[in-house]
Amino acid sequence: MKLSKTLLALPLALCLSACLSFGAKPPPFFLRLTSAAGPAASAPRSGPASQAITVVVPVVPQELRTTRVPVRTGANQVAYLPNASWVEAPNALFARLLSDTIAARGRIVLDPSQFTLDPGVRLSGTLQSFGLVADTNEAVVIYDAAMARGPDRIETRRFEAHVPATTDPAGAAQALNQAANQVAADVAGWVG
Repeated sequence: MKLSKTLLALPLALCLSACLSFGAKPPPFFLRLTSAAGPAASAPRSGPASQAITVVVPVVPQELRTTRVPVRTGANQVAYLPNASWVEAPNALFARLLSDTIAARGRIVLDPSQFTLDPGVRLSGTLQSFGLVADTNEAVVIYDAAMARGPDRIETRRFEAHVPATTDPAGAAQALNQAANQVAADVAGWVG
C-alpha cells in the first residue's frame, strides 16, 4: 500500500516541479568590457610608491546597481534592455578597464585590496551614466573623477563619451565598450 502511494505521488511531484521556476531565465549571453589598450604581459614595472596609482571602484547611482543595461527615455524614465546583462556590476567592469588603460601608459596601477602597499595617488569617482539613451540612439558613459595626489591636493574632472548605438544586446555592448574605452583613455591622459 505504501509503495503504491509513493508511485502515485511521483508523477504529481514531477508535474509540479515543471511548473516551478527559481529566478528569471538568463539571457542568451552576458556582456563584458574589453580594453582597447592593456599592459603587456611581460612588462615589469617598478618605481617609487608616489608614482603608483590606485583605482577605486566608482560609486554608482541606483539605476546602475544591477547587471542590467539601463535605457533612458525622456527626461525621467529608465527601462532596461531586454536579454542583456553584464557579467558583473558595470562599475567593477569600468574600474578594471580604467586600470588596464592607465597601466598601458606605463603607470604602476594597484588594486584597492592591496592595502599593505602605499596606495600612491588614489583615483576614485562616480560613474554617473553607463547605458543607452533611446531619444538619441547613443551609448553614454559619464565618469566624475576625483584624484587625491597627496594629503592636501584633490583634483576633480568630468569625462563623457557619446557613441551611436543600437538597442540589440550585441550592438549596445559594442557601443558601450567603445564609449568606456574613450573615457578611460581620456582619464589616463589626465592622470599622466
